[in-house]
Amino acid sequence: MSDTHFRIDHDDAGSKFVVSAAGSDLATYVYRPETPLEESPKPYLYPLKTLSGAPVGVYRPWDHRWHKGLQTTWSHLSGDNFWGGPTFEPGAPGHGYVWRDNHGRQVHRAFDRQDISGSEVSVAEVLDWVASSDEVWIDETRTLRFHSADTDEGVWALDFTTDLANVHQQPLELGSPTTHGRANAGYTGLFWRGPRAWTGADVIADGGQESDAVMGTQGAWAAITGEHDEIDGGATVLAHAGTTTAAVPLKWFARSSAFACLNPSPPFDTEIKLDPGETLHLSHRFVFLDRKVDRRELEPIAERFAP
Repeated sequence: MSDTHFRIDHDDAGSKFVVSAAGSDLATYVYRPETPLEESPKPYLYPLKTLSGAPVGVYRPWDHRWHKGLQTTWSHLSGDNFWGGPTFEPGAPGHGYVWRDNHGRQVHRAFDRQDISGSEVSVAEVLDWVASSDEVWIDETRTLRFHSADTDEGVWALDFTTDLANVHQQPLELGSPTTHGRANAGYTGLFWRGPRAWTGADVIADGGQESDAVMGTQGAWAAITGEHDEIDGGATVLAHAGTTTAAVPLKWFARSSAFACLNPSPPFDTEIKLDPGETLHLSHRFVFLDRKVDRRELEPIAERFAP
């Protein structure tokens, strides 16, 4: 095994940092983005790359401009849209999505802590979730931990943990399009959008589930493995659902038939109520592999990287 040290470089403008290892910039975290309000401004991780420098993300795809690499957000939050784009409303014409002036935004406040040990980098960030009314509804503390780089295996991992504290005077209703009536549209929370080349790629999940059957299921992990455009070979993105303090279980919004995505959804089909002063804690892990793998090879890797 060959362990690789991480480094972190902040830009002079105070808007982003880059985490690198093995001679590749693995992840750029943009925490003060220049994002139109209708895309619900929020921090995101893009570009995302494997240890060899192969791309494993997409930025502002034509079909959903508000999708940006790997980001955490919420599609239905007490009537506001922190996801971006139109809002799903039952009975609305077409597919039920309506453009409204209800877009919230996440505002970077400060970095609470930064730890660099060589073998990993950990950054703690404090953010405000600002509603369309300009009121702060959520005080968030999130931690990004970059670790487990191994050039022999071609792998590195990212842990994402967050505490979402309701600082609003009213209970917050945290839902999804599915909690509002659209079947199999439970997307919300930590969401990864894959490269367009991965449309139709293999989806493999815990418990023997595969392809479209993964949607809406519970399971410890799910993965997508696909081929690159432009460069030879492929890669695999493995996501561990992790944990939630909500009574509602985490379920997978995962597919590749329309586009490749992995999302351990906190309220896939059941709304979460967060009372004033209450905090929702979520913890997830993503693992990036520099090759395609089948289930037989993936299962022991998933077990080894289990949080």
